[in-house]
Amino acid sequence: MARPIDKWIVALTVMLPTLMVIIDTSVVNVSLDHIRGSLSAGIDEATWSITSYLAANAVVIPMTGWLSRFFGRKRFLIFSVLLFTGSSLLCGLAWNIQSLIFFRVLQGLAGGSLQPISQSILLETFPPAQHGTAMAIFGMGTMFGPIMGPLMGGWITDNWSWHWIFFINIPIGIISLIMSLWFIRDPHYMKRNVTSIDYWGLTLLSVWVGCLQMVLDKGQREDWFASDFILILTIIAIAAFILFIFVELTADHPIVDLRIFLSYSFLSGNIVIFFVVAGLFGSIILLPIYLQSLMGYTASLAGMILGPGGIAIFLVMPIVGWLITVVNPKLIVAVGLVIFAYANYVMSGFNMSADFMSIIWPRVIMSVGLGMVFIPLTTLSLSSIPKEEMGNATSIFNLVRNLGGSVGVAFAATMLSRGTQIHQAYLSEHITLFDLDYLRAASQSAQLLSQKGMDPVTAEQGGAGIIYNELLRQAYMLSFNDVFFVLAIMMLCMLPFILFIRHVDHSAVKP
Repeated sequence: MARPIDKWIVALTVMLPTLMVIIDTSVVNVSLDHIRGSLSAGIDEATWSITSYLAANAVVIPMTGWLSRFFGRKRFLIFSVLLFTGSSLLCGLAWNIQSLIFFRVLQGLAGGSLQPISQSILLETFPPAQHGTAMAIFGMGTMFGPIMGPLMGGWITDNWSWHWIFFINIPIGIISLIMSLWFIRDPHYMKRNVTSIDYWGLTLLSVWVGCLQMVLDKGQREDWFASDFILILTIIAIAAFILFIFVELTADHPIVDLRIFLSYSFLSGNIVIFFVVAGLFGSIILLPIYLQSLMGYTASLAGMILGPGGIAIFLVMPIVGWLITVVNPKLIVAVGLVIFAYANYVMSGFNMSADFMSIIWPRVIMSVGLGMVFIPLTTLSLSSIPKEEMGNATSIFNLVRNLGGSVGVAFAATMLSRGTQIHQAYLSEHITLFDLDYLRAASQSAQLLSQKGMDPVTAEQGGAGIIYNELLRQAYMLSFNDVFFVLAIMMLCMLPFILFIRHVDHSAVKP
């Protein structure tokens, strides 16, 4: 009989490829201009290097449980790490934008399965009483990527070249491959045991997830349903999704077993994680835009604002992993949601005179709330799932989480854009020749320009222009405030769903 492998070695083995995948989700964003210039590509062409990765990633995530059963989980894990490492090399060697997009698709297909596989292996390796610890390890890894990805991407691109944001994966991938060969073992129920292929389910899943991801990523840029492209993709996604549900509920060996949603704990947990991640990604995308477009921060300074939040997550998650063994996890989730909502509420009061520390602290508070939500919520949602169904459950859970992030980004970007237009129209009502405050401010601006040597007519026009530019900035700021406030309300609306999640007490089980 084979000697059991230490659970901490297994944890390190599965977290290495997970980190690679999560970092690569955001690392390209800051290097996009360099990639575009190097490969002589337009902005829309260059963004496909991000969109193609996300779409391929989203497509393969929900079918990970089925693929693990079809090929054997260890074999599929090793293949995914190998393909991800190889495609990273090819991305770095790409000779034009078309080749880069193709290799990014391969990278996304390989990487999508690594998150749910890692999560299921961790939950199976650690005993139920230590599932909080396992999810703390996984949570630290998944939160590390969105924070460190842009920072690493910017530093590597500035000091080396954009090619190295892909080459850096190669040594990590090789180490991960060797460790997977040595330390990962398949339980009997995860060896190859599926002989038939659900072709219809596979096709419909790829269509609806791929189209939905494209809609969310391109919607705001294409003005949503004013674009025929977005409208057609939306119709296809909805139709394919409805057919997918019907096929999967009637198939003998479905590629995604949707019956797992009969567990109200799992269903409620997925609803909460969807909106929590939507709120997280919505805040993450808004904060750097606010800092750089309105506050004049450089990319490095904006990164410094995000950094302390990352440190807070690393400090909080291990504590929460221990805390859920002595306190009802539902209470921790509830407190975390309130803290998360409070942080967004504080950020809804930002203005263009905010100092450095007053911006950092809400971000730190948000990270504390996020740490208190993520670990116990994941543990509550998945701990009652039988080990035989864990691969399917983690695949669905990770898909919902990823879609939540995409929806959050699309929602925040759209609301920011639309809100700015609304506030601009409202504020513009006061810029008239009958408004004394406007006339006084325009006159003062014109006098300042005249003192700098500008002729009176041009100075008068310039004074009005200064006022209007300030109006645009104020409208933009008010829209930021609105979005942060809505995100705060969204978090509070998740509190009732916690009541429907069942707490399975594993504290009596010896680790």
